[in-house]
Amino acid sequence: MPELNLVLLGPPGSGKGTQGERLNEDLRLPYYATGDILRGAVRDETELGKSAKEYMDRGDLVPDEVIVGLIAERIDSEEARDGFILDGFPRTTPQAEALDAKLEEMGRSVGAVLLIDVSDDEVVKRLGGRRTCEANGHVFHVDFNPPKVEGVCDIDGSPLLVRDDDKPDVIRKRLATYHEKTEPLVSYYDDRGVLRRVEGEREPDEVTEELRRTLATMKLESDGAV
Repeated sequence: MPELNLVLLGPPGSGKGTQGERLNEDLRLPYYATGDILRGAVRDETELGKSAKEYMDRGDLVPDEVIVGLIAERIDSEEARDGFILDGFPRTTPQAEALDAKLEEMGRSVGAVLLIDVSDDEVVKRLGGRRTCEANGHVFHVDFNPPKVEGVCDIDGSPLLVRDDDKPDVIRKRLATYHEKTEPLVSYYDDRGVLRRVEGEREPDEVTEELRRTLATMKLESDGAV
């Protein structure tokens, strides 16, 4: 494959961040979490960053065209010459259409969308079990990484709290938004023949291995070996 342009898709708590970082290490491709891109542009006071900040300061959503422009700035760079890994965008079908149009202008396209499939119940279990250290933000989990003493951080002894984002009613609202706004992207990308499903309700190492196999198969297909 001449370049490998990837989009990570999946509900909150599906492990996209973990898998994106591992793919970054495996493939030596830049991993772009779009929240980080936005914050970085605002911090660096780029022209698009200033524009985004104006919307944010008013409490408005940053328009899709500004976000796409910020992403395009990062993609249109030497570090992304061989491809990129995009996490957190697109979130809606109009955003996907805008991204496709911008990539087409650049003579590029999305090569694969990796959907990490996780059920709502699993998401609630994963996110609802998180406990965050009040003092320094250390994260534990009641099932997967429990503290030695319940409610107390192993590292600094401060209380462990349930963040607002990790409360069950908030998680369900986030999932409802995902199903309404983002899940239609599954059909959008499936229709374009670039969607690849990965079973996400397993150990992270197993998910990583399936992603590796999926990408290896894609390369064979691209090379005409299968």
